[in-house]
Amino acid sequence: MAIPTLMNWSGGKDSALALYHALRNPALHVTDLLTSVNAHHGRISMHGVRTALLEAQTQRIGLPLTQLQLPENPDMAEYERLMRATLAPLRARGVARSVFGDIHLEDLRRYREQQLATMGLEAVFPLWQRPNAELLAEYLALGFQAVVVCVNEQHLDRSFCGRELDAEFLRDLPPGIDSCGENGEYHSFVYEAPYFSSPIVVQRGELVRRAYPAPAGSGATEAAFWFQDIY
Repeated sequence: MAIPTLMNWSGGKDSALALYHALRNPALHVTDLLTSVNAHHGRISMHGVRTALLEAQTQRIGLPLTQLQLPENPDMAEYERLMRATLAPLRARGVARSVFGDIHLEDLRRYREQQLATMGLEAVFPLWQRPNAELLAEYLALGFQAVVVCVNEQHLDRSFCGRELDAEFLRDLPPGIDSCGENGEYHSFVYEAPYFSSPIVVQRGELVRRAYPAPAGSGATEAAFWFQDIY
């Protein structure tokens, strides 16, 4: 019997590809989507995408969406408290597994598994340890389409922000950059997927630079990102 399953949906290519595999897994019954949202700005956390576009994605997927509403700069204790409160109703409805699009980051996987275990949830990682080239070839072959909506200035210059996430973009990435953006080099917004009822028409707006205090111990004074506003 398929197990009721939650998909952690960021709106980007990794979660989109992970959902593709979760939907095809007979052991999983994907019942819900969960997205972390910056409640102050009304945008997807880290990606900076308007929640109206998030809702356009979920309407085309045809699954209910739960938004984890976060303050602008939550600390880890507050994040974990809000996450537990958001997951509790889903767990009460029988959701027992939680799917992520992570690929290589061991510490992040371990953190997710430990946090979910406290609530009786099992983490699932459909893309785990697959080679980048294989994943990206699959993404392109399946007909996913996405726009790059955020780049980390430490790794990529502003010219990469707002581009289509296609073979040309991947060829242009500088040496040393994780081609899947697994270290936060870039984030994307998927506007077409094999399981969408129709594509989303995306318009590009302003390109914006935002700087934040750098993580303690990083040696930097700030962390800066370029965001492509889309609507």
